[in-house]
Amino acid sequence: MEYKNENKQVSNQKYDCLLFDLDDTIYPLTSGLSKEVTKNIQEYMLQKLCIEEPKVPELCVSLYKFYGTTLAGLRAIGYQFDCDDFHSYVHGRLPYMMLKPDPVLRNLLLSLPIRKVIFTNADKTHAARVLSRLGLEDCFERIISFETLNSTDKGTVLVDQDASESERPTELFDIDDYCSRPNADLELPRTPVVCKPFEEAFEQVFKIANINPRKTMFFDDSIRNLETGKRLGLHTVWVGTSHRAEGVDYALESIHNIKEALPELWEVAGENSESISYSGKVSIETSVIA
Repeated sequence: MEYKNENKQVSNQKYDCLLFDLDDTIYPLTSGLSKEVTKNIQEYMLQKLCIEEPKVPELCVSLYKFYGTTLAGLRAIGYQFDCDDFHSYVHGRLPYMMLKPDPVLRNLLLSLPIRKVIFTNADKTHAARVLSRLGLEDCFERIISFETLNSTDKGTVLVDQDASESERPTELFDIDDYCSRPNADLELPRTPVVCKPFEEAFEQVFKIANINPRKTMFFDDSIRNLETGKRLGLHTVWVGTSHRAEGVDYALESIHNIKEALPELWEVAGENSESISYSGKVSIETSVIA
């Protein structure tokens, strides 16, 4: 795949884009918001999908483990539901006041002389609200969200464009049976959801945002997402830990340590470099690359 470089100012630099995950990356896990997300997901599974209460926590963990998001896993094993309803239930009831404005991070981001993009598995409304609470609305060129990567019928029901009618599940896949018999001749069903950590999601993001992975630094709190990014050529930064691992180039205990750990990001454009800021609110991508 070829990548066009529209920013001539940074054409000879090592990095010309910074790709950021959203949740638990640009704000810390200690905020407690992710715990509320998990609580709402489990309530949705119980109340809307009528999954037996004792099974919900373990199923939630298993689906996240195998599919990157619980939503992607639920769709893979055969549950049919309105994705907008899921996001509204899970994110629409979050106590966003748990997030506080972050002027330190804002100043760091605005001082960076490199374009910045958000890449999240969450929906666009959640992403916008998080950035608004943090005071970072104008710090990113665009947001690539769930809606960007997933085509929907009437905006709500996810459509698996690649699967034939015969390939679409007619009954629920027993993932507990799969986990209990790891050596059995069982195959996990594919998910119609395009999301991290799957390569297809990254490849679409590269195309949509005109990103050359070999000149892009990727920040995420998930080691699986980072491992995929590394395989595809991204320079990787594990946020939330000071310990590096395979597939990780750098590790930051906090995103606030970015300048201390990666001073070269401020030096790439030379002594006369200027920061990149974006007027107004961030652009949220909603188109789907088929």
